[in-house]
Amino acid sequence: MQNNQSSATEFLLLGLSERPEQQPLLFGIFLALYLLTMIGNLLIILAIGSDPHLHTPMYFFLANLSLADAGFSSTTVPKMLVNIQTHSQTISYGECLAQMHLFMTFGALDDFLLGVMAYDRYVAICQPLHYSTLMSPLVCMLLLAACWVLTSLAALLHTLLMARLSFCADNTIHHFFCDVVPLLQLSCSDTSINQVALFTVDTSINQVALFIVCSIILTGPLSLIILSYARIISSILRVPSASGRQKAFSTCGSHLTVVFLFYGTAIGVYLCPPSSHSGGEDRLAAVFYTVVTPMLNPFIYSLRNKDMKVALSRLSGIHTLSSQGL
Repeated sequence: MQNNQSSATEFLLLGLSERPEQQPLLFGIFLALYLLTMIGNLLIILAIGSDPHLHTPMYFFLANLSLADAGFSSTTVPKMLVNIQTHSQTISYGECLAQMHLFMTFGALDDFLLGVMAYDRYVAICQPLHYSTLMSPLVCMLLLAACWVLTSLAALLHTLLMARLSFCADNTIHHFFCDVVPLLQLSCSDTSINQVALFTVDTSINQVALFIVCSIILTGPLSLIILSYARIISSILRVPSASGRQKAFSTCGSHLTVVFLFYGTAIGVYLCPPSSHSGGEDRLAAVFYTVVTPMLNPFIYSLRNKDMKVALSRLSGIHTLSSQGL
């Protein structure tokens, strides 16, 4: 008997609101947030690259975090802006899978970099005499390469699993981008007994894979962050000088702020059971960790860091002199 399943050639992204009168406002808000995100993160990268005093492991990973944040927002926001401007909600099947793959890659890269940055702070505060050895340029490059490899493999796993699923006639995604969970909710893969089991991937397998991989991606770096800061706090509390304790805590404040902002929403979306997901709540949470947090990160790291303030001042001074032809 012929079933009514077919391979989707495109999806409909409903976005954040279906009301036409709200689209211009959403376009203006997200365009402004996206421009702030790109400008802020680009300035962080340029400031770190142009100032020799910031060529240290901490700022090396911060520059890569800014790069990941820029890629993270660029994966989702431009497509949403184009859809609002063109009054179109469609995204092709291939473009949807590509967006999901890049979203998972940059999102997981953010996770791992935050974990590595916590480890860097642990070594700097708890093992300062061995810092130059434990965080040598070679070690930093290897840690960065490991972050890229692990995140790319995790994203590739989900992309391959998703590519083998079939989708029902309803191809409407109640989201503003192609995320894993909304796509799984649309899937209706044919798991009838007459199919070859080797080439059949049931949705439940994808959901199990999603939970396992997201658990590793989210809780793995988060566990490293918790362990690192447990040791850091223990070491700082043993410092006799109050000013010394304050200085040590200040070097970790920006990183902890970013960790709380990012993990606070991401864990609720990806580690809660699918049945507990609410479309509206998921979309709001996604806006926070895909748009708001990458936009805030440059401000958090620059406003709370004297070295970054000096580097940004020097960078703006260079640009001023250049514009005057001096």
